Amino acid sequence: MTGNGTGDVEALREEIRRTRVELGETMELLAARADVKARLRESAEHAKGRMLAQAAQTMARVRGQATGKARSTREQAASKTRLARTQAHEKGAVVRRSPMPWAVVAAGAVAAVVVLLIVRGRRR
Repeated sequence: MTGNGTGDVEALREEIRRTRVELGETMELLAARADVKARLRESAEHAKGRMLAQAAQTMARVRGQATGKARSTREQAASKTRLARTQAHEKGAVVRRSPMPWAVVAAGAVAAVVVLLIVRGRRR
């Protein structure tokens, strides 16, 4: 300490300045906590952000699932189409190789002609 007491006065002034700064900060904190509207707005903004992020994740997941299902359905349809074409080709080849169906058709046609002739002959 100095003999004239200016050191104590300066120290007191510095302590008063620090106390005022601390008091101002404390008042700002208390005012922020007391401002319910601002806190609710901030909380609502956080909730909105979380909901938007969750909605984006859900949309991405649903789009991915839909794309996977569509791809799977297309692959199944293509597979069934190939199978049907193969079976039709095989059946056609069997029919073309076998004279039996043509003989049956020819016999049916002859039978139809005979029946028509008999029916006409009886009417006269």
